[in-house]
Amino acid sequence: MTQIASGAIPADRAPPASLARRTERLHRLVFAGLLVLLVVAPFVAYPIFLMKVMCYALFALAFNLLLGYGGLLSFGHAAYFGLASYVCAWLLKTHGVPPEIAVLCAVGASALLGLIFGAIAIRRQGIYFAMVTLALAQMIYFFALQATGFTGGEDGIQSVRRGWLFGLFDLSSDRVLYAAVAAVFFGSTALIYRVIHSPFGQVCKAIRDNEARAISLGYDANRYKLMVFVLSAGFAGLAGSLKAIVFQIAALPDVHWSMSGEVVLMTLVGGLATVFGPIVGALVIVSMQNYLAEFGAWVTIIQGAIFLVCVMTFREGIVGRISKKTGIPL
Repeated sequence: MTQIASGAIPADRAPPASLARRTERLHRLVFAGLLVLLVVAPFVAYPIFLMKVMCYALFALAFNLLLGYGGLLSFGHAAYFGLASYVCAWLLKTHGVPPEIAVLCAVGASALLGLIFGAIAIRRQGIYFAMVTLALAQMIYFFALQATGFTGGEDGIQSVRRGWLFGLFDLSSDRVLYAAVAAVFFGSTALIYRVIHSPFGQVCKAIRDNEARAISLGYDANRYKLMVFVLSAGFAGLAGSLKAIVFQIAALPDVHWSMSGEVVLMTLVGGLATVFGPIVGALVIVSMQNYLAEFGAWVTIIQGAIFLVCVMTFREGIVGRISKKTGIPL
């Protein structure tokens, strides 16, 4: 088993086979605990808040897949999140399609956009790659601002109907919608986990760590980069489409550059290149946004201060630090 987290303990402190067994056991327990938490949470917390956390956690997981395991820093991931939000909201409100079809179409649109933008961006590396993704994302922002017939411009697409899931479940009920979002979130987390630990994920990590060596072994680095870029864009689109259904609106903040900055913050606070770090990071950031809202613009300053503390005291993030202390990748 290869290391999952960048802060994992070297093999000389524990036999590889033993470490692998303990890691697998712990991950199963974490997934079981996450499942129990998802079942219990709506009885002790506001379902809308919980669904917001899950949407942004899925967005952060998608971004972490690209940066943490693909080694590609994107400053424009809001493009896929926001486009899917608009597509889903437009299909639900304008054409009255079932929510499952709207979500699938939105994910397909974000994945297609990721394929196009990824094919352009992977031709560059490092800061140039990041700047290209930012520039391309800004194109989507200005498109959303000007294409008022589709996006509603500055007003966005409001009063989106949630509809009936598979014609059986009325999503206008927050409890029913929570169950659907929780199921999608848990399934997506498990799928991302499987991708990370698949042969494809191992090759992506090899390219991240030493691209020249991976190429010398016969791997087409650009092909793998593009594939992980499209996967990340698709999962980001899934998060955006769920967000549009939960809040019944798609608006310009979904495609603004600040949204791309927020997902970077969530990932780094939780723990880059950790499986469960982005979930913790999203919970921390969304909780601050909700419970510190009375401070107004000071929320951004508080977030910046917390980010500064994280960078100065534990660069691995919350989960990354726990992983480093315990010696078990998380």
